[in-house]
Parts: sequence; structure tokens; C-alpha cells
Amino acid sequence: EVSTEDPETAFFTLAKREDLNPEEGSIHHCLYQFTRNEKLTETNKLLCDVCTQRHYGPKKNIKSEKKYVYTNAKKQMLISLAPPILTLHLKRFQQAGFNLRKVNRHIKFPEVIDLAPFCTVKCKNVAEGNTKVLYSLYGVVEHSGTMRSGHYTAYAKMRSMNNCLSDLVLRGQSPQALETEPVKGQWFHISDTHVQAVSASKVLSSQAYLLFYERLL
Repeated sequence: EVSTEDPETAFFTLAKREDLNPEEGSIHHCLYQFTRNEKLTETNKLLCDVCTQRHYGPKKNIKSEKKYVYTNAKKQMLISLAPPILTLHLKRFQQAGFNLRKVNRHIKFPEVIDLAPFCTVKCKNVAEGNTKVLYSLYGVVEHSGTMRSGHYTAYAKMRSMNNCLSDLVLRGQSPQALETEPVKGQWFHISDTHVQAVSASKVLSSQAYLLFYERLL
């Protein structure tokens, strides 16, 4: 969704990004970099219809593309609607010459993550006055091997039903209760037909490829 709101509030978020100070090599740092403010200048200037009409008159009078006015601008990718289920897909490859190389670096991720610093100030599905948008981890997909071959395994959390999540999905009601702790349950590691109970610390030390979170608040 492209937002063309009031420039004074267009880049405002639910929580101050300045207070985040994300640790490098963490999922917070990845989100911070992905949603950072970008300047569009030189060859990346934005075609401005308002500037063009102000300079040349109504758009119907413009016959040559050279008459369009391009201007410096700012761009920022922010979340405009907080989803019931949050899926984060980590880029686990990089270009190395003509080849792709897998990135095996460990990315830290929490059991509870707050998306507020990455949401627009008018984010939908967030109760008025809330400055937190919390999610609890319930699944992780991990890949072992190389770009040519490997094996996928998963971690899944067996837990009780999240009634707030059901209300959000079925009735569109934003969570009101102040739930800040991870949903209680038991983690399991799944590899083909082999299933084994594991600790939360084992899950958090995995080389995540996909992360699955469910809405708390």
C-alpha cells in the first residue's frame, strides 16, 4: 500500500525508532534496516504530478515525457496493517560473482517481538492508544546444507488456543489484554518422521530460515 499522507506524520511510527538501538546480527536489526528512511535523489528522483502541473499546467497539456518534473523524495517501508500471523523470511543467500552462496550466519530472534517501531502511526488492527504490537514465536523452519542440496527441519510449539488471535481473525477485534509473555507450551523438533521435545533455548540457537509469530497484543 502506497501512502501519500500528510508529510508531517507520514514517517511517524507507533513507537520511537530512536529508542530501539538494535543489536547487529539480530532480527530487530534486519527489520530496522528494511524499514529505514531512504532518500530518492539523482537518477532515483520521484515523478511529481503536483510539481509538473504547477510548472506546466494541467496534465492533458503535457505531450512530451521530458516535460515531467522529477523531484527529490523520501521513502520508507512501514507496516500499515498488523497481521494475526507474522511470517519473517530471512534471506539466506548472497551473490558471489556468478554464483549464489548460502549465508550461515546466526541471526538472533526473540520469543516475543514488538513490531511497533516498524508500524505506521495509523496502523490498522491496533487498539487506539497502544504503543506495542507484540507477537509470540510458535514456529521456526531451519535449512541445513548448501545451495545445491540440503534438508529442511522445523521447530513447532504445542500450545493452548489463543482466544485473542481467534477474535482478530474471525471478528476483526484488535487484542486489548496486555499480554507480554510468550504463549506457554512445549517446543518440538521435527525432522521427517522423527519428533523430539526440545527446550526454548535450543530453538533460539537455531539457524532460522523462516520465523512464525502469532499476535499477542
